Amino acid sequence: MCGIAGVIGDFDSERSRTIVQIMTTSLRRRGPDGEGLEQWPGATLGHRRLSIFDLSSAGRQPMVSKDGQVGLVFNGAIYNFGELRTELEGNGVEFRSRTDTEVLLHGFVRWGIDSLVARLRGMFAFAVWDNAKRKLYLVRDRLGVKPLLYCIHGQTLAFASTARALRKGGMTGDLSITGLAEFLEFGFVTDGQGIFSNLKKVPAGRILEWDGTQLNVRAYWSLPRVEEGQAPAFRDVVDETEHILRHAVKIRLQADVPVGALLSGGIDSSLVCWAASSIGANIKCFTVSTPNDDTDESAQAVQTARKLGISHSIIQLSADDPPDMEDLVSAFGEPFACASALGMLRVSRAVRQEVTVLLTGDGGDDIFLGYPYHRHFLMAQRAAHRMPDSIASLWPKLRRYFPEYWFLKRAKHFLDYATGGLGAVIQVHNGLPLYRRFGLLGDRLDHLELSQRQTPWSFESARKLLDEFLLYDWQTTFRGEYLTKVDGGTMHFGLEARSPFLDTVLWEQAGALPHRTRLHNGELKAVLRAIARKRIDAEAATRPKRGFEIPVCKWLAKQWGNKFQDMFSESLLAKERLIRMEPVLKLWRDRARHGTVPVQLWYLFVLENWMRAEFA
Repeated sequence: MCGIAGVIGDFDSERSRTIVQIMTTSLRRRGPDGEGLEQWPGATLGHRRLSIFDLSSAGRQPMVSKDGQVGLVFNGAIYNFGELRTELEGNGVEFRSRTDTEVLLHGFVRWGIDSLVARLRGMFAFAVWDNAKRKLYLVRDRLGVKPLLYCIHGQTLAFASTARALRKGGMTGDLSITGLAEFLEFGFVTDGQGIFSNLKKVPAGRILEWDGTQLNVRAYWSLPRVEEGQAPAFRDVVDETEHILRHAVKIRLQADVPVGALLSGGIDSSLVCWAASSIGANIKCFTVSTPNDDTDESAQAVQTARKLGISHSIIQLSADDPPDMEDLVSAFGEPFACASALGMLRVSRAVRQEVTVLLTGDGGDDIFLGYPYHRHFLMAQRAAHRMPDSIASLWPKLRRYFPEYWFLKRAKHFLDYATGGLGAVIQVHNGLPLYRRFGLLGDRLDHLELSQRQTPWSFESARKLLDEFLLYDWQTTFRGEYLTKVDGGTMHFGLEARSPFLDTVLWEQAGALPHRTRLHNGELKAVLRAIARKRIDAEAATRPKRGFEIPVCKWLAKQWGNKFQDMFSESLLAKERLIRMEPVLKLWRDRARHGTVPVQLWYLFVLENWMRAEFA
């Protein structure tokens, strides 16, 4: 796991060297163990190293081919690199290190970019400069676990692991109004946008090819299609999933540094720790405890650790002790308001003192359908299939007469989903509409409409709602929030996070399963619960999902209240005509006296802090 950067197309070697050095300096927390820089005419590659495989200088990057014509910088981990190395050695390739990076380098030379990428099992973002062909290749892993961003100025392309590195190198443009609006809508900037006007992100599962004049982006992977025909036997699915999961854990234990695992009271992390224990791995598990807080799961985690017979340590965090906002701002290259990122940062700081690689349970809910709304959307989809077209066309005319009182409001939303599909789901999200309702936005943002909110209501969409939602969620929240949270939170402390549930073999198997199999008998995450019943116990299998919650809206009303008022009395956002200061302060005063504030004020608080740090 590392930080990568480069400038291609600038033939002023001193200028490009300076820019790349500035960018790699910005990435030093992602790679605290070393740095490197290599140049060719019109091409400069830079790297910051977090040593995981082969801690010697033989693993230094950029890594260059023996003839000097190919250079590579890499961020991530290739879990099947041993198999690929054996294949290459069988073809006469000689290796100088024991790294996965060198496998990528020789694999590119031997097989070419497309054949190499097709063979990879892992999480990765890497750049290859082919000096003979004068071509740059940027590659991002299938799910988008590792970040990779770029900017183009004429015939010059610059890339890096973070938006901040590109900005510090002077390669980005002004703030993007659309990017800012996305942040205010979601609390993060999606993969389809950047916080700066000319900032782009290499899409997940894509290869970008640049020759100085033409940019070509091609897909090498996409989400598996659901096969809703004859469902396989549930028992067979459980057995196959268990086999894949155990192997996914096994290959993620490879490292020349200490490896640990997060263990909450939930199913996913418990299964990761079970799998590690079942193959005889000697790793330490860590549990976050928030004493006297309703979300504390340490008792269940202790019970699981004892049953599995694994080494276990509890990290105590006080729910009443607000984290430092500086970490949230500096850990993420774009403004990022996911509250649980504060918890991820505190956990990473503590765990990094003992391990360098950390296994997590991220991704299980997303591919095996573990959120309540997955079940709701499937129910709405089934209702749409049973509903006559005439009823569906009549509902938009009747819905305004339908009262929004507690359970009736839920029924109204259900009918919206069953007739309007994905467009109705998106409209329910209370993002930009709240800012407008209270007059919080300045004239630069007030009239902007996001493309997501233009998604039309469609009865056809309703009949395939869950499929459409899963694709939409993968393109927005999954990559923009969930993966960003873990990557940014762990890498800020030089910690490599690996999740077996983000294994693409597992995603290809589970993603093709019928929804009714993954929600077997209406049970959320039914396949994983069945494995937990069999391998841990019934109690572990029935635990409800409970995330590590950080009460930022309460803190903003109390502990951070004075700071909020001070900041928005002299707001940089207001000076830039992005918000209106007085309505923001009025909304805070009106709501703070009740002990909490709307999450949109938390987004503004994060953005104000980010702006001040970024442009100080």
